[in-house]
Amino acid sequence: MLALFERLALEAGREIMRVYREGYAVDRKADASPVTEADRRAEEIILAGLREAWPAIPCVAEEEVSAGIVPADLGEEFFLVDPLDGTKEFVNRRTDFTVNIALVRHGVPALGLVFAPCTGKLYSAGPGGAEAAQVDADFRIAGRRPISVRAGVPPLAVVASRSHNTPETADYIASLGATEIVSVGSSLKFCLVAAGEADVYPRFGRTMEWDTAAGDAVLRAAGGSTVTLDGRPLAYGKRDQPHDSDFANPYFIARGAV
Repeated sequence: MLALFERLALEAGREIMRVYREGYAVDRKADASPVTEADRRAEEIILAGLREAWPAIPCVAEEEVSAGIVPADLGEEFFLVDPLDGTKEFVNRRTDFTVNIALVRHGVPALGLVFAPCTGKLYSAGPGGAEAAQVDADFRIAGRRPISVRAGVPPLAVVASRSHNTPETADYIASLGATEIVSVGSSLKFCLVAAGEADVYPRFGRTMEWDTAAGDAVLRAAGGSTVTLDGRPLAYGKRDQPHDSDFANPYFIARGAV
């Protein structure tokens, strides 16, 4: 399954970069967030591949959900897809946008893959642990290495969102004492912690499950954790929430060995 995730992410990444180079219109969804041809084409590629290989496993994908297409029953396992995480970074011609594909099993992100097509960085998580890979200009894997979280030693390196920072995030970072701040977009924040390049990623802002599942899977496989503010592991498949929409996440802290 992870091998197919990789193939589909590379195909989607190739299409995203075609749109990135050739230009595109920026539309707005009902929640005013941006969407482009790259989002739509990448999602079509990924969903077609997943549904052909595993037609019985439901898919929850950002653009389909935005269009009102949601599985009636998720069952014990389902796919979560964000075809272009960091659309704001993409639109602003930055490089840290990603393709995210994850398998959730019993509420836990069991498999995940994060691919940044502009930089060629790819991170994956499976039963054997977490890996980082480099993808070349022809969208082929050029090398792999295992990754794991590091033991946090002050000053901690804290990953902050470039596009979605909040006063609560600033307050939390201040509570940690001496820190170094690393700003990056998309699910790469999870991956920097997973690879031992940062220690903590606090998120006091809105996210959806497709934003986090793949990166969360990588972090957990690398020895880290993602917990809500009450200390519970971030869960997936959240529906019928009394104070928020389906698949919306609460605030959370992603961390290495801190």
